[in-house]
Amino acid sequence: MNVSSMIKLTISMAIFGSIGFFTTQTGLPAVELVFVRCICATIFLSGLWFITGGHKTEVWKKGEILKTLICGVFIVLNWVFLFKAFEVMSISIAISIYNLAPIFVLMLGSVFLAEKMGIRSICATVICFFGSILIIGVDSFTSVSQFMNSGFVWALLSAICYALTMFTSKTIQGMSSYALTFVQTIVGIVLLLPLCDFAAFDSLTNMNWLYIIGTGFIHTGFVYYLFFDSIRDLPTVIVSVLVFVDPVVAILLDAILLSFRPSLLQVLGIVLIFGSILYTVFYPEQSAKALKSGNSSIASRRN
Repeated sequence: MNVSSMIKLTISMAIFGSIGFFTTQTGLPAVELVFVRCICATIFLSGLWFITGGHKTEVWKKGEILKTLICGVFIVLNWVFLFKAFEVMSISIAISIYNLAPIFVLMLGSVFLAEKMGIRSICATVICFFGSILIIGVDSFTSVSQFMNSGFVWALLSAICYALTMFTSKTIQGMSSYALTFVQTIVGIVLLLPLCDFAAFDSLTNMNWLYIIGTGFIHTGFVYYLFFDSIRDLPTVIVSVLVFVDPVVAILLDAILLSFRPSLLQVLGIVLIFGSILYTVFYPEQSAKALKSGNSSIASRRN
């Protein structure tokens, strides 16, 4: 067991767990924040890529570049939807729904890879969605307007895009992590540039910019670097455990710094979601093997 890699992965997940708090302090809407984040990540990680000399040995294949471009679209949409969810709902609730992504990976596998979902996987999926209803509140589902304004749709779309990112990236084997991220963040810049409202930057304070730069260089650049430097040296089961440091930190910060106080039903919903996901990860059926094998190879897309 590589203790150094475990520490790096734990630190990266703990840092990413604070992204919800940072996002709420930036003063920027989701699209503009993700745009800046892509710029910062491109500068930081491409710089490391060149410093380490990885760009000299990179092997570019048309098929993998195309898959990476598609993957880049998914990961950018994943970020935008997640940040939009943060704008209208509690960080804890948004993160809980966001972490439904592994369940969606199982669903995608059953549809596109003919991997049949067993009884346990189906039950875990049903329990997760039931948990989602509890944490959002049954009242939010009584009308279309309440449902749309609850933030549930944004959080759910972020989870789906995250799952599509994982599912797509499983087939990308030849490109280095730096090359993957470079292409994906460039996709984000190109995709979001026409959609950005640059007037949103006019009224930002120095403190806002501090949080924005932190979100770009720390939560994307530095966290990716730690991930890249650790993920390949750890077994899948350790990765599966340590990625849950992210939601734990997010929920704790939400409670401590933003005074989030969940109701009893919301606590039950969070427990149901994460309990079902953990059960699915550590006690997989044959149809869930793709999920476990994919965790180690695609975890770098998480951020």
